[in-house]
Amino acid sequence: MTEKAIIKVFIADDHAIVREGLKQILAETRDIVVAGEAENGLDAIKLFRKSECQVMLLDISLPDRNGIEVLKQIKKEKPELAVLMLSMHREDQYAIRSLKAGASGYLTKQSAPKELVTAIRQVSNGLKYISPALAQELANHVGEDHEAPLHDTLSDREYQTLTMIASGKTVGTIAKELSLSVKTVSEYRARLLVKMKLKNSAELTHYAIKNQLIE
Repeated sequence: MTEKAIIKVFIADDHAIVREGLKQILAETRDIVVAGEAENGLDAIKLFRKSECQVMLLDISLPDRNGIEVLKQIKKEKPELAVLMLSMHREDQYAIRSLKAGASGYLTKQSAPKELVTAIRQVSNGLKYISPALAQELANHVGEDHEAPLHDTLSDREYQTLTMIASGKTVGTIAKELSLSVKTVSEYRARLLVKMKLKNSAELTHYAIKNQLIE
């Protein structure tokens, strides 16, 4: 295997055990090596600049900022970098948003052990990667004439706020987890309620459950 043929991968995930698990999976391949890692969004942006990776595995739920925000920043600086998003969330919740933001693919952490190597090889060749299940879901909706759901009008941060509120988290808790002020989160909440024509958090939660935006 020549040096040129080796795919260098950067891992950004806040859980050390997840990073180690991913590294173990990749250690079994001859053509993929881990060239760097980070445990939060800020470090991911700083450290990837120093690496020569072709593929980044990026967790969508980093402790200091939303993974899609990190994705957008990284793609601005290095548009040719293939970014494969990792998430605990079902594909129908974040996959389309990730792809629209510039991701080359999306993997749930549950499917990563089976699909990770294939996905990395595919996106490193300039192709997109989605699971067969999501591909089928998208195919089922081709040609359907219907309006986009209201939650598709939300920004990435507003959508994240919606799912967290619907999961029972308070504005204060959300602010702490996202490293934002309570005022900022309250503004996100107010904006998303207006956009979605809802009156309060109870209606928001009902909408999220009805549309399967939360488990």
